[in-house]
Amino acid sequence: MKKKKTIKKAAKKMTKKASSKPPSNIDREFREQVVYLLKGGGAHVHFTDALEGFPAEKYGAFADGLPHTGWQLLEHTRLAQWDILEFSRNPKHVSPPFPAGYWPKTPAPPDRKAWDESVAAFERDLLEMVRLVTDPRSDLSAKIPHGEGQTILREALLLADHNAYHLGQLVDLRRALGTWPET
Repeated sequence: MKKKKTIKKAAKKMTKKASSKPPSNIDREFREQVVYLLKGGGAHVHFTDALEGFPAEKYGAFADGLPHTGWQLLEHTRLAQWDILEFSRNPKHVSPPFPAGYWPKTPAPPDRKAWDESVAAFERDLLEMVRLVTDPRSDLSAKIPHGEGQTILREALLLADHNAYHLGQLVDLRRALGTWPET
C-alpha cells in the first residue's frame, strides 16, 4: 500500500513540474515556433534565399521536366498566401476561383517591376500573418467564425507548408536552370 501512495505522490510531483510554466510562456513559445516555421526556419528554405540572385532573364524560363517558371511559382505562392491571410482575418474575403485564380496567366512577368511588386507583396503578407500569429489577442485554436472549422493555427501551418513546397520547387527550378548557388 505504501508503494502505491509513493508512486501517486511522485506522479503528482512530475505533473506539477511538467506544468509549472505559466500558460503565457507556453503560449508565447508556441507562437514563436509557428513564426519560425512561417519564416522558413529549420529544414525549410527562406523566401529571400530562394530568390536571391535569380537572374531577371530567367523569370519566365521553363526547365526540362519541370512544369512551372520562376514567375509562375512566385506569383502562385503570393496569391495563395494572400488568400490564406485574408481568409484568416477578413470575414468578407472571397477567394479567387480554383485553380485558375491562383496562377498567373503568363509564364513570365510583364516586366521587372511586376516581379519586384510580387516579391514585396509576398513579404508584406507574410509579415501580416506573423503579426496575426504573434498577437496575443488571436486565439490560435478558436474556429474562424466565417470558416468551416478552420483555425488561425491551421491556416498558419497550411501557409508554412504551402510556401515550403513551392519554394522547394523554385530551388529545383533554379538548379535545373543553372542559377542556384550550389556552394
